[in-house]
Amino acid sequence: MIKNNAVLATVVFAMAVTVSSVSYTFYQLYENNRAKHIDNIFSKHSLISQIYHTYLVKQISQPIFEANLALYNLDEVLDHHAYEAIVRYGKVLKSDGNTADDLMQDFSLPSSSFDTHVSQQVITSMIEYQGNIYFWVESARHSMLLEDRSIEPYHPVNLISAYGTLMMILLTSFALIIYRLRPLRHLRKQIARFGEGDMGVRFRISGSDEIALIANELDSTQNKIRALIEARTLFLRNIMHELKTPIAKGRIVATMLSDEKQRGRFEGIFERLESLIGEFALIEEIASGNQHHQKSEYRLIDIIDGAIDLAMVEYDAVERNIDASIKVEVDYRLFVTAAKNLIDNAIKYSPEKKMRIWTEEGEIIFANTGEVLKHPLGYYIEPFTKEAPTKDSFGLGLYIVDAILKEHDYILAYERRGEYNCFICVPAKIKRR
Repeated sequence: MIKNNAVLATVVFAMAVTVSSVSYTFYQLYENNRAKHIDNIFSKHSLISQIYHTYLVKQISQPIFEANLALYNLDEVLDHHAYEAIVRYGKVLKSDGNTADDLMQDFSLPSSSFDTHVSQQVITSMIEYQGNIYFWVESARHSMLLEDRSIEPYHPVNLISAYGTLMMILLTSFALIIYRLRPLRHLRKQIARFGEGDMGVRFRISGSDEIALIANELDSTQNKIRALIEARTLFLRNIMHELKTPIAKGRIVATMLSDEKQRGRFEGIFERLESLIGEFALIEEIASGNQHHQKSEYRLIDIIDGAIDLAMVEYDAVERNIDASIKVEVDYRLFVTAAKNLIDNAIKYSPEKKMRIWTEEGEIIFANTGEVLKHPLGYYIEPFTKEAPTKDSFGLGLYIVDAILKEHDYILAYERRGEYNCFICVPAKIKRR
């Protein structure tokens, strides 16, 4: 499936990589901006810690401490239940800790003023709860929760808008690419139909893009091919028709000859010409692919019997060892012709004028005794080639056999087995050892 839609798969893969990359980049931007926002807010914690520590060491009174908190929009959370809920369920954004000595260094006050106080840890944590920001300040002696009314949690509205806009552009581009590629699937189906011999198929597509230009060029080429095929078919039919008429007249005239030797010679010549025309017609039918052959199941033994009748040889000359239950799905007329040519070829080149036919693991074997072939099988499959000149052969027999077998998904093979030359019809789906 992927091989048949490689272009679409590539586009989908590229789209997935692009979306993933953009999404990851925006996620990193979100994390970085959020971290900076939190850091900027948390920078306020040092001031809160200093105010809290001065209050702790009794350097400022309660009213002044509350006034300092109000100055920075900080309210102490006094409700016990709210305090517990925020501390327990709030999300800690950041936390830091400083000793009293560290805090004193931030003040330009003499450290001797605080020699009587024990150095202690002050921890400030920034908490987000229900859309509000809180500072939880702790020490060994006291803790308090402050709500910052001037600060809001980080809301990446602009970032989300930019991400959504970019995703919309990418998805729209992807949809446009898929829309533009749709004619390719239709074009592929049309080409497949044309390859199967449907000459009425049309490739033309409206538009001026690259796919439409290719389709229209294919349509123009198809018209030229159709014209060539029609011209060739008309030419061959006319030639065959024109040849058959003088041949028929010649055979009639030959019967009027008083010399039997001359009469037999002329009749043989006209029979050869008729046979040649018939073979040409069969070759044209197979090669053109215009005919839609009707394949059905037939018993192999019936096909062999029909081939023997067509070859006009004696049944005693053909030794058959075929199971009557074996069936093959073929075009009867064509397959009988192929078998006939193999039988005729085997008997013609057999010193005994006999041959054998049998099946073996799905293969159909036509064998005769005689000399081993002087050339590879491919030499004899070519048209107008034969082992030795004879008056009864035009060198088209094996060429026709090979063409018919290919139409039926068979392969013609040759083996020398002892004294036998074996021509084997091998189903293409069988892997030979």
